[in-house]
Amino acid sequence: MSREQLVVQRARKSFQTGKTKPLEYRIHQLKNLLRFMSERRGEIADAVKRDLGKSAHGTELFETLGLEGEIGLSVEKLAEWAAPRPVEKSLLTISDEVYVQPEPLGVVLIIGAWNYPWAVTLQPLVGAIAAGNAAVIKPSEVSSHSAKVMEELLPQYLDKDLYPVVTGGVSETQELLKQRFDHVFYTGSGAVGKLVMEAAARHLTPVTLELGGKSPCYIDKDCDIRVACRRITWGKFVNCGQTCIAPDFILCEPCIQSRVIEEIKKCIKEFYTDNPETFEDYGRIINQRHFKRLVALLEGSTVAVGGDSDESQCYIAPTVLKDVTGESKVMKEEIFGPLLPIITVSGVDEAIQFINEREKPLVIYIFSHDNKLIKRVIAETSSGALLANDCLVHFTVSALPFGGVGNSGMGCYHGRHSFDRLSHLRSCLIKQLKMEGVNSMRYPPHTAKKLGWARFFLLKRVNVGRLRRVALLATFAGLAAFVVQVKELKYPSSVRRAATEFALIWAMCYLTH
Repeated sequence: MSREQLVVQRARKSFQTGKTKPLEYRIHQLKNLLRFMSERRGEIADAVKRDLGKSAHGTELFETLGLEGEIGLSVEKLAEWAAPRPVEKSLLTISDEVYVQPEPLGVVLIIGAWNYPWAVTLQPLVGAIAAGNAAVIKPSEVSSHSAKVMEELLPQYLDKDLYPVVTGGVSETQELLKQRFDHVFYTGSGAVGKLVMEAAARHLTPVTLELGGKSPCYIDKDCDIRVACRRITWGKFVNCGQTCIAPDFILCEPCIQSRVIEEIKKCIKEFYTDNPETFEDYGRIINQRHFKRLVALLEGSTVAVGGDSDESQCYIAPTVLKDVTGESKVMKEEIFGPLLPIITVSGVDEAIQFINEREKPLVIYIFSHDNKLIKRVIAETSSGALLANDCLVHFTVSALPFGGVGNSGMGCYHGRHSFDRLSHLRSCLIKQLKMEGVNSMRYPPHTAKKLGWARFFLLKRVNVGRLRRVALLATFAGLAAFVVQVKELKYPSSVRRAATEFALIWAMCYLTH
C-alpha cells in the first residue's frame, strides 16, 4: 500500500468518526490555521523569498493577508452558512418543514500552485475546514521551499490525520489521483487540469478547476490613459507577471499605442527603479524551464520597453512588446511572466470580436469613462470575471465568486462560495402523517378532477413570509377596531379616524416591506 493511499485512508477514517461535524471543532481548526499564519510568518516569508524572490512585505500583502481575512470571515459567518436554509413552498407543502441543509462532502484533495504557494493552496483549505471536510493538501513541488515548510509546520497546528500534507512531484500526484476523493480542487494549468478531471472521472468525483488563460485588457482612447497604465503596470508585473489573473495583453487603438508605451515605461521606473533586477519588490521567474519558455515567446516581436534578462538569476525585466498580432508567438499561450504585448484594434467592436474568437478568459479588463461601453463589453463577452478601471482587486472581495468559465476553469470559491462549493446542499422535507385527504390526489386512479387539484396545489407558489405578514395585519386591524370601539365615547370622531388611518398606514408599510 502506497504512502498516498495510507494518508487518504487515515483521513477518511478520521472523518467518519464525525469529529468535523460540530461547528466548534471547525472554528477551533480555523483559529489554529490563523495562529499558524501569525506565528510562522517568518518561515513563510523566507520560503517564498527562496522560491520566487519575493520580499517579506510582498509575501504578507499577496499571500497571507487575504488568508487571514478569509479565515476571519469564515469564523464569523460559519453558524449562518451552516444553518438550515428555508425555501419557498407550494400549497401542497405549506404545512411541511422544507429547507436546504449544508453537509460535509467527505475527503477533499487540494492541489496547489507554485505562483502563490500559500494563498492558492490554503484558501481552498479554509473552505474545506469550514464545510466540515477532511482535506489532503498537495502543495506544488515547483515551489519546493514553501512545500517543505508547509509539510513540516502545518501538522503542528492542524489535526494531522484530517489535514495531512503530501509533498512530491508528478508520480506522487498521480498516485493521489488514483484514490477516491469526494471532491478535487486543483489550481494550475489547463493541460494538467484535463488530466486531473480525467482521473477524477474514474470515481465520479466532482472537481473545481482554477485555471487561467489569456486575460485581455482593453483601453478606451478617451479614458485617463495615465491612470489606466499605472494600474495595468501594477497588475501585470506584480509577482514578476506570474499571476493567473494578470492582464495578458493590451488591446487599444493605434493612435494611443505610443502614449500607452510611454506611460507604462514611466510606471515601471516609478515602481521598480531604473534597475528592477536589484529592486527587492521585483521577484524572479520560478525556474529556468519557465525562464527559457518566456524568452522563446519573445521571438518575432518588437521590444518597446525592457527585454533584459539573466538566465543565471532567472531574471526577466518588465517588458512591453509593440505591434503584436494575433498570430505572434507570444499570443499562442498564456504568458505567465513579465511580457506585455500590445495589439492594435480599430475600436471596441474589433476588440470584442478579437476576444470572442478565442477561449473564454479568466478575467476581462476594460479601462473607460463610458459606462455604456463597459456594460456593452459585459453583455457581449464571456469570462470568469470582468473588472473595469483596475486590475486584480476583484480577487480581494470575498463576496464575489472567483473562478473561470470554459477553458479558464470550472467552479468558484472565496467566502461563502468556498463553503457552498465544498458542501453538499442537501434537500430536506419533513411531513406529518396527517392531511391524507389532500395527499389522495396523487394516488391512483388518476382522474381529470385529481389532475385539476394537483395543478392548483403543485403550481401555486406560496410566500410564507408574506402570509405571516397578512395574518399579523389582520390581527393588528382587529385590535385597532377594538381599541377604537372602547375609546368611542371618550375621544372625538376626528381623533379616532386619525388613529385608525395611522394604524392602517403602519400596517401597509409593514406588509409591503
